[in-house]
Amino acid sequence: MEQDSALLFDKATVIGITKKALQIAETLSAAGIEVMLFGPDREQTKAAIAGIGESIDREIQRWGMTEADKRAILARITPTDKLESTGECKVAVEAVGVDFQSKRDALELVEHSGPGTLDLYVIHISTLSVTEIAGNSRLRNKVIGMHFLEPVPKIPVVELVRGLHTSDQTVEVAKQLARRLNKTAVEVFEYPGYITTRVMLPMINEAIQVLMEGIASAEDIDTAIKLGYNLPVGPLTMADSLGLDTILRRMDNLFHELGDAKFRPSPLLRKMVRAGKLGRSVGEGFFHYDTRDAYSTGKYD
Repeated sequence: MEQDSALLFDKATVIGITKKALQIAETLSAAGIEVMLFGPDREQTKAAIAGIGESIDREIQRWGMTEADKRAILARITPTDKLESTGECKVAVEAVGVDFQSKRDALELVEHSGPGTLDLYVIHISTLSVTEIAGNSRLRNKVIGMHFLEPVPKIPVVELVRGLHTSDQTVEVAKQLARRLNKTAVEVFEYPGYITTRVMLPMINEAIQVLMEGIASAEDIDTAIKLGYNLPVGPLTMADSLGLDTILRRMDNLFHELGDAKFRPSPLLRKMVRAGKLGRSVGEGFFHYDTRDAYSTGKYD
């Protein structure tokens, strides 16, 4: 079984050049897996891979990684704009975006022109339905949702979301992949928000509401929650890291699906997104940042 697992995870396809797709590609590569990074244009994909290198450079500056680590990780990531070239891959991870249609289109593309030997098709997902995205695809029994938290290379947990047609074998393969990536897999029922998104978004939203009402400054809100509850970062810093547009979109999805007032986005959150103050990715959110996120270079978001 271990030998089969090693062969299964020898090479993987990552579909998309979004911020999350690049983080997943880096994580797979760091685990010794050859990655075929599929994007709509080969030159854009090559430029996106350079963004991974820039992110690793930051880790090198913090003594978290070495130049040798960087060379090894980048050497295992190959850009491609043809799914046919990924034919040896038995695992595909999709992270093309956050809307339903993009994810459905990616699955249909793989079904009709991708590798025919897939054992696992992973949808990176946080609020959408795995069952609905899989639809009537002939791959639907091999489709599973995996919710990776940011930053993907560092967060040691992943949520496994089983669709209605997901087979037991697919769940086991997904667990094996999580172990290969040195992550703890937590199984959740297919329900909007799962665990992490559903629990954390109301906290972040309430912190934004406290700021809007003038109860405390952004710095003091983060300090109180970070030190009071022994968290690595405060909720507003977390919001900036996740992206305020991402948070707004997820809250709107949850409010639409569940109708619960606790998922109604704060007016200040909407105002910040409309103003283009989206967080670390653009250098400004609730706080200011010296540089943009190396993964988020405009057209790759």
